Amino acid sequence: MAPVVAKIAPSMLSSDFANLASEAERMIRFGADWLHMDIMDGHFVPNLTIGAPVIESLRKHTKAYLDCHLMVTNPLDYVEPFAKAGASGFTFHVEVSKDNWQELIHKIKTKGMRAGVALKPGTPIEEVYPLVEYEDPVEMVLVMTVEPGFGGQKFMAQTMDKVRALRKKYPSLDIEVDGGLGPSTIDMAATAGANCIVAGSSVFGAADPAQVISTLRKSVDGAQQNS
Repeated sequence: MAPVVAKIAPSMLSSDFANLASEAERMIRFGADWLHMDIMDGHFVPNLTIGAPVIESLRKHTKAYLDCHLMVTNPLDYVEPFAKAGASGFTFHVEVSKDNWQELIHKIKTKGMRAGVALKPGTPIEEVYPLVEYEDPVEMVLVMTVEPGFGGQKFMAQTMDKVRALRKKYPSLDIEVDGGLGPSTIDMAATAGANCIVAGSSVFGAADPAQVISTLRKSVDGAQQNS
């Protein structure tokens, strides 16, 4: 079985939105694999961020993988516009898709995007198992390591139990973590089995972002080799 690969995804929510194209270019130059885009609708989470028009604008300036995390109440409404805008991955929340996740996964994939499912810290990990085991499964699970909706929160170490459970059950699954990740918390996430790492303020706030990205990658690579 092929080992999972480290994918470091700086969270563009922490970037300078007035210079999104140059910020994206800078992150890729510093070694980022993906660019993580936080889409919040002001309803599922209290904050309101960006929508499809911003993804479309950014797509004109980068070929990077745009890892879109949709913290929205009606993800089905967003599939078409985000596919048209140039999103690469479309991650929806299990909490809002209990009734239509099969349709959602199918639609995401037929539009040429990679399907992922996210869960809040309080949601039991068992809720995503059917989506990973489905005949047309999600290709990534995003374990939120903070409450979704705000940047700069403290990493919740107890969420690592979910990552461990997922990795044990699905050795080759892409497991993403998002919230409070940086040099001081990466080893916990990496040894638990996370391989896709979203990092916002720890990268954008660093004096040397390339060094931080490299540290995150080394931790994941090291944990994979030792697993």
